Amino acid sequence: MEWLNELIEKHTKDGKVDHEALMKELKIEFPKHAVPKDTYNSLAETRKTLENDIKERDKQLEALKKIDAEGLKAEIEKLQGENKAAKEKYEVDMKDLTLTNAVKLAIAGQAHDEGLVAGLVDKSKLILGDDGKVTGLEEQLKTLKETKSFLFKEENPGGTGGSLGNNGRGGGRGQKNPWAKDTFNLTEQGKILRENPTLAEQLRAAAK
Repeated sequence: MEWLNELIEKHTKDGKVDHEALMKELKIEFPKHAVPKDTYNSLAETRKTLENDIKERDKQLEALKKIDAEGLKAEIEKLQGENKAAKEKYEVDMKDLTLTNAVKLAIAGQAHDEGLVAGLVDKSKLILGDDGKVTGLEEQLKTLKETKSFLFKEENPGGTGGSLGNNGRGGGRGQKNPWAKDTFNLTEQGKILRENPTLAEQLRAAAK
């Protein structure tokens, strides 16, 4: 260790070493040239890990040498295709879930059978913006309320009959009960019986 020899020469005079001065300066200089035990152990562990990594990579390279190049390329392309398909499916599923939730939220508390009404919305015509806003839903719901008003509850029900108050002739949007005397309609009855038998029974009971 050259630096130590220099220190000894520095503190030697007339063949005698000034041990006190040497030790004092040695305490200062030693940390600059020596590696602490903890650091040494850490470096040794890191070196061991790197050596193991290199050995493992060598094994992998040897294994790759045994694989047919074309076969490896085909396998990689297959995995890339599967990853792409999985990503696309995830995006489609997430979009469908977002649209479904938007529809349910929009008709919450407005329909007799929210699941039935939600099923009548054509989600393929809805546009989901980057900001999460759904375009086209309001228009479809408006059309459904106009063409299939019997599926929706009254906004301002009249009388004491709840959402079917006044025998289906309440205010607001004008909910019509095709079984009620004043709004009797066999065509509408048939539609409801086909689309929602449970609602049909409710409307029948309300008309009595």
